[in-house]
Amino acid sequence: MELSEITRIVLTTLGGAMLITLFGLVFGLIYKGIDRKIAAHMQGRIGPPLKQPFLDVRKLFVKENIVPENAVDWVFNLAPLIGLVSCITILLYLPIGGFPAIMDGVMYGKGDLILILYLLIIPSLAMVIGGFSSGSPYATVGAQREMATMIAYEFPLAIIIISLAWRLSLVADVTNVFSLATISSVPLWGLIGPIGFIGLVILLFTLFLVTPAELSKIPFDSPEAETEIADGLMVEYSGRNLAMFYLTDGVKTVVMGTLIIALFFPYNLSPILGLTSYSAMAADIMFYLVKLFLVILFSVTLIRVSVARLKIDQVVYTYWVPLTLLGLVGLICLMWDQTIMTQFNIPPIIELLGLG
Repeated sequence: MELSEITRIVLTTLGGAMLITLFGLVFGLIYKGIDRKIAAHMQGRIGPPLKQPFLDVRKLFVKENIVPENAVDWVFNLAPLIGLVSCITILLYLPIGGFPAIMDGVMYGKGDLILILYLLIIPSLAMVIGGFSSGSPYATVGAQREMATMIAYEFPLAIIIISLAWRLSLVADVTNVFSLATISSVPLWGLIGPIGFIGLVILLFTLFLVTPAELSKIPFDSPEAETEIADGLMVEYSGRNLAMFYLTDGVKTVVMGTLIIALFFPYNLSPILGLTSYSAMAADIMFYLVKLFLVILFSVTLIRVSVARLKIDQVVYTYWVPLTLLGLVGLICLMWDQTIMTQFNIPPIIELLGLG
């Protein structure tokens, strides 16, 4: 590869990374404002203005950054930065608005979904380390709860990923089954029959219930329970450190929504409307933002408004028993569907409905 080509790739990657970073920060705060506004209306309140998250971040960045006397200073200050950077890094591996992932050309689409699963652990791990390093007993309890929650929801999440990858492995000419580029180019809805459709819906429902725990939202926010342990992990954080954790939450919301879209709804609007060039790009981006809003609405807002906070033992039980079994049922449905379609020569459900 020539030096000029390497330079072009580096500059393109850096420019794309900067745009994706700006996108994640801005739209993470926008969707946090929308989430708070809708939740308030559902509870009969007016709620804060949509720009409130931006005002909160600006206020936190100008306030004094207080470090507890008994804290491990460098760990306490480094944890929020690690959490934010790891969330932004995940965005670089996700296809957004009809565009391929920024790092897709660098990784060549090999195993990026496994990498994303590992990277998703880092923000939560940063919160745990920050909580332990603060020296607060409330933060210590919150950190212990966060570790238990992480261990609990990773199991059903892994089952979902393995189920989708296994079904893709049965498709001819598909090799990189853990590549998001592959998953986006071969939507599973066009491959499955009636039983497989039920299985995919079950897996999607399970992922919707995993998302609140990934984001520490009600009913799975026991690590930060304000009324029990005074905000737990975040009790000692203030100023710019708290602002970075606030931004991390916003970016991670976009990450989880985009991941769900990439796995289950990787469709673009421009092919349907027959658009090309810039009009196609605009249509696909707007369609992506609408999908992202709907995913956040159903996986975060409606759940946290409808269900009260669970105790930590209830959180662990929910993920280890009902949701793990639900994920396995979805996997079994996909396996049965493949067997039945092969034996009885049943076409995919899209063709049965006349949509193919």
